[in-house]
Amino acid sequence: MTHRLSDEHEELRRTVEAFARDEVAPVIGDFYERGAFPYDIIAKMGRMGLFGLPFPEEFGGMGGDYFALCLALEELARVDSSVAITLEAGVSLGAMPIYRFGSEEQKKTWLPRLCSGEALGAFGLTEPGGGSDAGATRTTARLDNGEWVVNGTKSFITNSGTDITTLVTVTAITGERPDGRPEISAILVPSGTPGFSVGQHYSKVGWNASDTNELVFDDCRVPEANLVGERGRGYAQFLRILDEGRIAIAALSVGLAQGCVDESLRYAAEREAFGQHIGQYQAIQFKIADMEARAHTARLAYYDAAARMLAGEPFKKEAAIAKLVASNAAMDNSRDATQIFGGYGFMNEYPVGRFYRDAKILEIGEGTSEVQKMLIARELGLPA
Repeated sequence: MTHRLSDEHEELRRTVEAFARDEVAPVIGDFYERGAFPYDIIAKMGRMGLFGLPFPEEFGGMGGDYFALCLALEELARVDSSVAITLEAGVSLGAMPIYRFGSEEQKKTWLPRLCSGEALGAFGLTEPGGGSDAGATRTTARLDNGEWVVNGTKSFITNSGTDITTLVTVTAITGERPDGRPEISAILVPSGTPGFSVGQHYSKVGWNASDTNELVFDDCRVPEANLVGERGRGYAQFLRILDEGRIAIAALSVGLAQGCVDESLRYAAEREAFGQHIGQYQAIQFKIADMEARAHTARLAYYDAAARMLAGEPFKKEAAIAKLVASNAAMDNSRDATQIFGGYGFMNEYPVGRFYRDAKILEIGEGTSEVQKMLIARELGLPA
């Protein structure tokens, strides 16, 4: 078994690394502090084909694979997580449900613009009363004269309120199952549909250059053909999307963790204390060594999960392990990097301050760390 990258994957990694270093790093701090969405950067990423990486060319994609997307996410997150999460959510949460479960007509209609980065899609799962408990969905959709009438509220939805957001796929209760449980389906709602409005724009601790909003549906009507996949299979479909997404979030987490190493190495070679560079002190050396070990271990975990997924093998447990280990690494490394920088680490002008603010959500989004442990335990055969 080898974890060496193919020539194609290595070329992609280097290309995105250079883009992140030369195009994103010099300007993203300003966007972050203003809480502004970086439209020009996203447009450049679209022209590079990053939003189409894992999709077939027939739908406007690059004909690559999911691992290619993960490599791009890692390299972007080494510099900034707001840009990385915009790509992750746009691909694995916005476009992927349509590609995996949508009709041919839905794919032909929506995927080309999503793959080009000219448009963004969103994933409407979380609600005010149900995050990790996705089965607690309260949003409803009933059929009326060939249309779905959607009512409800979704919370913390990434990419949902930008000028280029074109659709959101939402989970909604569409009936009752034979066992009395809610029947949950997935329904595609285009932006601008009457009755669909973007609610509050959240003031966040981190990811300040990404777009996150509440969504409100008030007798919002869309055609019956906007059902994505099978009726009543929405919950199962989204669980599959979340399993894949956990690998992507793990890759993003590894990028942040490695970015902390990058910045700490640079600072340790420049900063002097008590007559020598702080990188000469064993306390700093050990801290950076621990950081590198965490990033390396987490990278191997997401590589393994991605390899299993692409081989068509079961990967739920490995995806949960990767997400758990990588998000822990990101949080631990950002804390250590901030400590190495001292007072400067607490200043927003330095990337590690941004990394520290961005890291915490990685232990929450796409399933909390506690949920990952629950999934791992279940896959090991422990009682549900």
